Amino acid sequence: MLLAMFIMLFLLLVGHAIADFALQSDAMAKGKNRHNKSEPPPGAKPQVCWYYWLTAHALIHGGVVWLVTGLWIFGLMETIAHWLIDFGKCENWYGIHEDQLMHLLCKLFYILILAVVMFL
Repeated sequence: MLLAMFIMLFLLLVGHAIADFALQSDAMAKGKNRHNKSEPPPGAKPQVCWYYWLTAHALIHGGVVWLVTGLWIFGLMETIAHWLIDFGKCENWYGIHEDQLMHLLCKLFYILILAVVMFL
C-alpha cells in the first residue's frame, strides 16, 4: 500500500513536470500573465485573453491529476488550485520556488487524502 502511494506521488510529480514545462508553450507562459501586454502585429487579430491561457494551463494540470488518480474530484481541485497558484505567481505575490512548493503540497494533499481513505 505504501509503495502504491509513493508510485502515485511519483506519477503526479512526473505529470506536473510534463504539464508545467514540456506542455506549456512560450505563448502560454507569457499569455497567462495579465500584466504581459503584447500587441498583435498590425492587421492581425487580437490575441487570446490571459484568463483563457491560464484556464487552459490549469485544465491540463487537472487532467493529468485525474488521469493519474482516477478521481475527477482531484482533477477539479487541481484545476482550481493550479489556476489560483499561477495567478498569484503572475501577480508577483511570490516567485517560482514558492509556486512549485505550493504545487508539490497539492500533490501531497491528494496522497494524504487517499491514504486516510484507504486506511479507514
